[in-house]
Amino acid sequence: MRASVSAALLLAAVLFVSGCASMPSTLSGAGASDAPARTAVAAAAAADDNLNAVLWVQRSAEYQANTISLFRAAIDQLDEALATPDWDALVPAERTQTAPLAGLAPAVIMDIDETVLDNSPYQARLVANGEEYDEVTWAAWVEERKARPVPGVLEFARAAQASGVTILYLSNRAQHLQEATLANLHAVGMPVKDESVFLGLGTHVEGCEQHGSEKLCRRRLAGRDYRVLMQFGDQLGDFVEVIANSTQARAALLDAHRDWFGERWWMLANPTYGSWEPALFNNAWSEPRPARRETKREALDIAP
Repeated sequence: MRASVSAALLLAAVLFVSGCASMPSTLSGAGASDAPARTAVAAAAAADDNLNAVLWVQRSAEYQANTISLFRAAIDQLDEALATPDWDALVPAERTQTAPLAGLAPAVIMDIDETVLDNSPYQARLVANGEEYDEVTWAAWVEERKARPVPGVLEFARAAQASGVTILYLSNRAQHLQEATLANLHAVGMPVKDESVFLGLGTHVEGCEQHGSEKLCRRRLAGRDYRVLMQFGDQLGDFVEVIANSTQARAALLDAHRDWFGERWWMLANPTYGSWEPALFNNAWSEPRPARRETKREALDIAP
């Protein structure tokens, strides 16, 4: 009997809601005219995994405090790095220079995106439009030259420049985006010695074969002319070669180089994208977005 009553009540509720949906609104004024538009926008805006991450970068004081703290801590290490003759931020396998390090000019390697330049407006557009990254929209954003500096990076850059340290921009922005990228860096006040400091994707390195977007060859190129004091990035591959992009392999790399973080390597927080994400779904970008999302949900560590 209870089930029958519940079913009847449910049917009545459905009919009532359906009737309300078909009835003309009796509301008047701005609220009435705005309501359909707001409803349409809400219906069209699907849930996006990146919403909170982008908002944290754009709106939270905590994000700014995090990046400012990191760059100020790096400034405190700069003098020691300069004064220590054998200080090197390249792992031995990537150091091809056989001459004494002390004879090389000092430099720091900095990734660009989400390390030096904040591209959260581009990420915000993707969230607002229900889209995902693609090379066309990304290149169009870079050409706008509107990315702002990550909080704290200018303070570090000025300290490095004052100490005679060259900043090398080792980025996976393609080489054809060099002009727009250097113009953006100039505009926000980052030091750019000349075009040679931009080591973008596609940079030819004699004697070294590049695989995909790996930065190994370009780090080796930097090491031929410079003693690399520090490296800055927002992904593990900004510091060392990631041969297998799995959570287990990445954890092993972190353990192997744990002592260098906060001394020679400086990792910026970036919750909006990165190679950590595809590692969770076996790098299968060809899978539909909902399938990838479900695999990520399955990766959640839910305490018993």
